[in-house]
Amino acid sequence: MLNRSALVVLLLLLSAGLLMAAEGGKEGTRDAGGQPWVVDIEKLTVKNGNFRTTHWTGKNLQMTVMSIKPRGEIGLEKHDAGDQFIRVEQGKARVVMGPTRDTMTFDKRVSDDWAIFIPAGLWHNIINVGDKPLKVYVIYAPPEHPAGTVHRTFEEAEAAHGH
Repeated sequence: MLNRSALVVLLLLLSAGLLMAAEGGKEGTRDAGGQPWVVDIEKLTVKNGNFRTTHWTGKNLQMTVMSIKPRGEIGLEKHDAGDQFIRVEQGKARVVMGPTRDTMTFDKRVSDDWAIFIPAGLWHNIINVGDKPLKVYVIYAPPEHPAGTVHRTFEEAEAAHGH
């Protein structure tokens, strides 16, 4: 039988665990997809230290947060199956897009509070041109990464995608 002190400690630990689950859990440990979820997306994005953390993956939509190091980049890519939305919460970036990996016909500088819309099938890259981490959140439709994906670094993300 548990004594009173042990019971109090156990209840405190359980309460802390429930609180973390209600707030989305410890960074990268829980994908809330498929469930109703409300989040302070700016706070979640700004505090993220991983290159990519997937927080919500549904059947038709996915939300990730990203932190790109100074002079780093998301990486040249295209998504044939769906559109993409990226919002810059903090930092300065260069956005390039084009019809082929060698032809970037769109080139724009963005910073805090800018939104980037990327049509399906368009090659694109987001490059951090600032001296601080670039903090963005990304909406993919349909989902692009397995639910619960965490890539701590750009290199880890590239390895996972076989680049």
